Amino acid sequence: MEKNQNCLVYVTVKDEGEGLSIAQRVVEKRLAACANLYPQIQSIFNYQNQIQTQDEAVLILKTTAQAYDKLESFIIEIHSYDDPCILKLPIEGGAADFMSWIKDTVAS
Repeated sequence: MEKNQNCLVYVTVKDEGEGLSIAQRVVEKRLAACANLYPQIQSIFNYQNQIQTQDEAVLILKTTAQAYDKLESFIIEIHSYDDPCILKLPIEGGAADFMSWIKDTVAS
């Protein structure tokens, strides 16, 4: 059985508009097959020794492990944050046809 080479990429963005822009651009460039945008979340984090609360949005991108480095570099280039949260999460399983669609849709 072929090992799954797909992954999810979790990205926080400043707002829904930035999330939509990044999502459209990475899908157009075929760096991701699909993007899910959660338009409003609340993030609580420690920054410069102070607890911060901030409204943000979240993107979850479906891509291949092979495309991840290009995807990450492109997001960093266009993201409004100096150090954006970009996390690569391996996919352990999934519907075979959907997993194939991701692989076939993302540019190799």
